[in-house]
Parts: sequence; structure tokens; C-alpha cells
Amino acid sequence: MSLSNVPARLFINNEWVAPVNDAKEAVINPADEEVLGYAPVGSEADVNDAISCAKNAFDNGPWPQMSMQERVAVMQKMHDFFVENKARVIELIVKEAGCIQMLADFMQFEIPMKHARQLMVDALRVESKLTPIEIVPGLEGKTLGTSETSYIPRGVVAAITPYNFPFFLNLAKVFHALLMGNTCVLKPSPYTPFQALIFGEAALACGLPAGVLNVVTGDIAAGEQLTKDKRVDMVSFTGSDKVGSLIMAQGAPSLKKMHLELGGKSALIIRPDADMPKALFTALLNFTGHCGQGCALTTRILVANSVRKSFVEQLAAMTSAVKVGNPSDPSVQMGPLIRAQARQRVEDYVQIGLAGGAKLVAGGKRPAGLDKGFYHEATLFDDVDNKSRLAQEEIFGPVGAVIGFDTDEEAIALANDSEFGLGGGIFSADVGHAYEMARKIRTGTIAINGGANTMLSAAPFGGIKRSGIGREYGVDSLLEFAEARSISFHAG
Repeated sequence: MSLSNVPARLFINNEWVAPVNDAKEAVINPADEEVLGYAPVGSEADVNDAISCAKNAFDNGPWPQMSMQERVAVMQKMHDFFVENKARVIELIVKEAGCIQMLADFMQFEIPMKHARQLMVDALRVESKLTPIEIVPGLEGKTLGTSETSYIPRGVVAAITPYNFPFFLNLAKVFHALLMGNTCVLKPSPYTPFQALIFGEAALACGLPAGVLNVVTGDIAAGEQLTKDKRVDMVSFTGSDKVGSLIMAQGAPSLKKMHLELGGKSALIIRPDADMPKALFTALLNFTGHCGQGCALTTRILVANSVRKSFVEQLAAMTSAVKVGNPSDPSVQMGPLIRAQARQRVEDYVQIGLAGGAKLVAGGKRPAGLDKGFYHEATLFDDVDNKSRLAQEEIFGPVGAVIGFDTDEEAIALANDSEFGLGGGIFSADVGHAYEMARKIRTGTIAINGGANTMLSAAPFGGIKRSGIGREYGVDSLLEFAEARSISFHAG
């Protein structure tokens, strides 16, 4: 099986087209630095063409006027296309994103597919409704009237996605946008373009009308063009808070809707009565899973001082035992970072942690024997100051930071002492008390004793503070991709 199965062309208006300037860029396998293939690089003219086609499809095409049942039927065919092509998609996830096979299968494919199925169910629950009858005073006396509230598509949606969970996030944005009757221009990370281009195949297979879904690949300039263009009615972006703030500024002159799922520095609270084996496993997974490249991972580990010494000793041993290597090897537990600069960022933060007085208890360097690929050891620090850069800044790499606390109130204060508010977790035998604590923590999602968190398909996902604006999944999330419109009438 080869990545050559995915067309190395842009997908615009239901056609595979070469970039105007015929530019291509090598796509690198982060596990061995080999070239996987060459992806097209969209120019300003290509992006403009994609927006024009999406705009025309919205203004003049059938998709926005179709019933929800009709749109769901088409999107079900897209879902079925990916089911039939699961092996190809997982290959792309492993080779482009450097994700280990186990996580590629259940976390990066099966979970988003489950989410897509629930979105189709939720979409059928979006219905117009009548407002209460009112008596309205007027020049000719009192009028009896009411109105219909319906949900109409916003228009052209620019979907801009990152490299860490490419298929997952491409699927989420496309299904949210299209189910609600919008048209879409999908712009992926240049590191993982093929996981977006395969959506062109899916669009043709499921019978989407021309222009409803367009896929353009490119760099920062392409994304900036999408966020600034006044023909784009909404931007749905997943990425860092710094880029998210720039996108907000770029879109402000046209007052377009912003849907931003940004970074995090989430806290995992370990109370003294926690189930330690489960807490240890969760803590480890949350800074080593996908090499720590996840926005909602709980990389701040807040541990009660009464049990911290034992907890850290066990977690350090588990961290040191993590097998790092090529994700094509099923026995590997952690693959590479996406690129050399991502690894350099991790190495820089290791030095920042040491300079700030944190205690390195596991990892901290490149693994021996892996000369090719962007690998870094799973790394754990203890005695981390919550005010330090190690605790406050998103590293996006396999680095866990242990912070001690004495009281539940202190743990809550530490968890909330962050510019971010995306995820979180609490481990405690007293579930009721954990729930009371969870209600005091300012974050978009939080899991008690492992919970299910982002695996739940009907639960809204998103952050507060610098972790973003808006939610994904559930009826409320679908309504973010729609406008509420009222049509009033009276009883004469």
C-alpha cells in the first residue's frame, strides 16, 4: 500500500487540479525522515479559486437548500467511504503523523468515526420551532403573533487543521460544517496534507455537489488568505493559542464567526485516596500519548504531598520503561515528534525546567540508537513550580510536570492558575467530593477517575480562557455552524 493512492493535487469544485504555479513540497515521515510523497502547494490564486467555488456552491447550489435528512444521507456515504478505506487512512496516520498503530486505530480513527455517526443523529434533532404567542401593541391596536425560529447555514466555512490528529480533526470540521448546509474549504497542516486530500476522494464517492467541499494545501499564507477573505463567513481552527489570536485579528475586519479549539496545560489532580495503579497509568498516557502532541493532555500532574514520593518513584520507573521507536513497529509505545523543530522545542523546555530548579527524574534527552527520526525520551520532572514556564506553557511534547499540594483547596487553586482551560482530571475514591472539586475548576472538560472525556460523542468539547471559543460535538456544537433566523407572522 502506498501513499501514491492519494492524489497529489488540489481538490477544487469536484476536480483534481494542479496548483497554478505547479509547486510541490516533500512530505516527510517523522519516524525515519524519508520522503513519503510530494504534496501540492496551493498559491493565492488556488485559494481564491477554492473560495469562489465554495461561495458559488453556497449561493447557487442545492446543498444549503436540501433537507437535513438529505444531507445526512450523503454524509453517511462519506462515513461509509472511510470505513471501506480504513487501512489506507490508518497508514496515512502512522506515516504522516508518526502515531503508533494502536492509537492510530482506536483514537485517531475509530473515535472520530463514532463522533461522526453521533453528529448525524444529532443533526436530525435540529428542528425549527415556534416561539410563544405574544400580544404585540401597535398603531392599529393589539396584534396576536408568533414566529418560527429556524437554523440556516452560515455560508462558506474555512476549516484549518493541525498535524497532531489530522484525520480526526478534518472529519470533525467537515461533518459539522456540511451537515448544517455550509460549504467548506479545508486547509490542513503542510506536514499532514494527504489526510486532507483523501477527503476529495470521499466527496466524489458520496456524491457531494461541486464546490461544497474543497481541499487546498499550503503554508501560513494560504491560511491567512482564508481568514481574511470577506467571502469566508466562518473560520473553524484548531491549533495553538498564539495562532488562534492572530486568526481572530485577521478575521476581525470582516466580523466573521470564529470557532477556535486551542491549546492547553491541563491539570490532573491525584488525591491521597486515589486508585494509584489507574492514576499512574492515566498520568503516564497523558504526557506520552502520541508523544505528548495533544491539546487536552493533562501534562501538569498535581499530586498530594502525602503520597507524592511513592507516586513519583513509580511514575519515573514507568516513564523510563516507555519503548520509543518507529510507530510501524506494533511493540513501540511512543513514536516521534512531528519535525526537528518540535523536538528542539522539547529539548529547550528540558533546559528551562532544569534552570528553573525542577528535578529531572526520567528521560530528558534523545534516545540512544535512533539516529533517524525526530525522537525524544519520555521525560518527567518533579518539584515543579506552578508559576514556572515548565508548568505554564504548552510544550506539545512528552514532558510531564509533577507539582505537590497539601489540601484540596490548594489543588483547585493550582489547577485554575493557568491561562488555559481545556481539559483536566481528578482521581479520588470519594467520587462525590471529586465532583464537587470538578465544579470549581475552570475548564471545558474534566474527567473523574479516568472518565471518558473526549471519547464521548454527544458531550461538547472545547475550552475557556486561552483554550478557545466554541464547542465541538452535540447539538449545541452543530448550532455554532448555523445562524438562528426568525420569521414572524400574526393572526390578522
